[in-house]
Amino acid sequence: MNLQKHKTPNALVSGLIHQTENAFLLLIGLFTVAAMFQEIMVIVEGRIVALKDLLLMFIYVEVLAMVGVYYDSKKIPITLPLFIAITALARLVILQGKDQPPVNLLYESGAILLLAIASVVITYKPGGGSDDD
Repeated sequence: MNLQKHKTPNALVSGLIHQTENAFLLLIGLFTVAAMFQEIMVIVEGRIVALKDLLLMFIYVEVLAMVGVYYDSKKIPITLPLFIAITALARLVILQGKDQPPVNLLYESGAILLLAIASVVITYKPGGGSDDD
């Protein structure tokens, strides 16, 4: 017997929210790929690749990975945004140059260390086993 299921208003709202979320994730992925191509064009035109360019490309790859992981599992491991933040801070340190007060370097490197420690603490599993969550 084929019963037609009626969706409740909550299910409709939930479905709409998930569809909107998927649309924006797709948009983020597309914009990330577009930004990667723009950066590649800048590198090709300038005929030089600097560390700041590689770090920016790495950030783009991590954003794409985060979108991909979310599409696959509907979860985002907290370590991915932490890695993006660490990379972004490292890029900031490189881009600032020598005209910044030295204390800024201490603050930024301290933030990187704090994020790295947070990543280790979050992923630490006392039994030594691995869990994909």
